[in-house]
Amino acid sequence: MLLDHPSLGPAAIRTQFGAIFVSLELSRSNWLITSLSPGKGEKMSKHGVRAGDVAALTRLFADLKRKAQARTGRDYAIITIREAGLDGFWIHRVLEREGIESHVVDPASIATPRRRRRAKTERLDGETLLRALLAYKRGEPRVCAMVVAPSPEDEDRRRLCRERRMLIAERIVRVSRIRGLLFAQGISDYAPLRRNRRARLEALRTGDGRALPAHGKAQISRELRPARTFA
Repeated sequence: MLLDHPSLGPAAIRTQFGAIFVSLELSRSNWLITSLSPGKGEKMSKHGVRAGDVAALTRLFADLKRKAQARTGRDYAIITIREAGLDGFWIHRVLEREGIESHVVDPASIATPRRRRRAKTERLDGETLLRALLAYKRGEPRVCAMVVAPSPEDEDRRRLCRERRMLIAERIVRVSRIRGLLFAQGISDYAPLRRNRRARLEALRTGDGRALPAHGKAQISRELRPARTFA
């Protein structure tokens, strides 16, 4: 579920710099953190921690709060944003448990200049995420769409549907591969999904009347095995 309207939660800000804004760029090896703190104007700071090191991330947040308080004499909340992706929602839950306002954004909902069209696999940079978060918190309409994090139970239930889609897609690939192998031998009437597929495979003859070549037949037999039996 997506939200394209501004958040009205308890950490909603009254001014642009009424909080410490943080974007998280996550990878398998490192997390890149871009921050914008009160008392520093438009200057953004970049930091890095080892991927998965929540303790280091928490220490960094505490340091950002301490420095902002030293500059302004006030205590500020931290508001974070990151892209929805393969990392799931565990980091979001950790941050919320620590009392940090966390947002997960649909990256496709953030507009990019026409002269620079993004590939679907290209991540947004930290500054772009921060500017989207600032606009979102100011209440600008349709600036981006935030993802509503599912509960751990709902997230786990979704695995069933995803696994089914994955297995169906794999079956389609295997059927196409088998048909391609047989078509090269002049055979076009074999149905890999029928129950008699193995018996039918033994009886097949090529277009020129030969038995199936041994290696080709062995490959087709492997393709007919359930995917779960593969090591």
